[in-house]
Amino acid sequence: MYYLCFMNYYELQLILNPNTETNRDICAGLLNELGFESFISTNNGISAYIPEKTFDEKALSDLLDNLPLIDTEVKYNTQYIVSQNWNEEWERHFFQPINIRDQVIIHSSFHQDVPKDMPYPIVIDPKMSFGTGHHQTTSLMVEYLLDEDVDSRSFLDMGCGTAVLAILAKKKGALPVVAIDIDEWAYENSLENIVLNKTPEVQVFLGDASLLSGKGSFDIVFANINRNILLQDIPAYRTCMNPGASLFMSGFYVEDIPVIQQKCEDCGLQLVSYKEKDNWAAVHFTSRT
Repeated sequence: MYYLCFMNYYELQLILNPNTETNRDICAGLLNELGFESFISTNNGISAYIPEKTFDEKALSDLLDNLPLIDTEVKYNTQYIVSQNWNEEWERHFFQPINIRDQVIIHSSFHQDVPKDMPYPIVIDPKMSFGTGHHQTTSLMVEYLLDEDVDSRSFLDMGCGTAVLAILAKKKGALPVVAIDIDEWAYENSLENIVLNKTPEVQVFLGDASLLSGKGSFDIVFANINRNILLQDIPAYRTCMNPGASLFMSGFYVEDIPVIQQKCEDCGLQLVSYKEKDNWAAVHFTSRT
């Protein structure tokens, strides 16, 4: 069955002067930690979206009053958006196909003029999900996944969002593939995208890292969330990793790598490499035993 995801949202319109990429990235990262799920660059700054049930006006006000931006004027307003078909909104305004290394083409079901000869075509109808591949963290993780041999290896996608990483892993031969997200919108959207990509083997669960105790162990773990959740959940990831397994993480800035590395080392994980794009980072760790 194919589900449509309708829910009420708040839109935050953030006006930045100067409207630099660095300022937008800092704001997006901090807003993501408050529960904002989608971000769109505008001529004046960014627009950010958060489900009604997650919106905390006081927390938002406190954050915006203390943004760590130097010599930057910040104005904002919020708008309540009644439930609608977010798929139509993305089609009309935002989501364009993305080509990663001429190997992966991520597009939506409404896109017709896309390359037909890519090794890994992925269809994503994102609603308001965070993970179409346009954000730097998602594309960094896709690049890591392209470099990794996952054939017949067990794969976990934590904070799966649209399930784009889990779907790509399955297309590359990973088995079994488990995807987990704490948000119902992501869970439902992942189920839809799995149907669109004809990858029914991907198992999707609604919940957080506490679910891992009943899901077995994995050869490869991907987690694209945010710094605070990662620091909290790294021990849980370590517990479910097979000997010699790999952990890939993103959702934080380059300057956050040392604290992420320290937490991983405390859990018996060793840094292999990292990638960066526009100051966003992705890291690869392995278990020592």
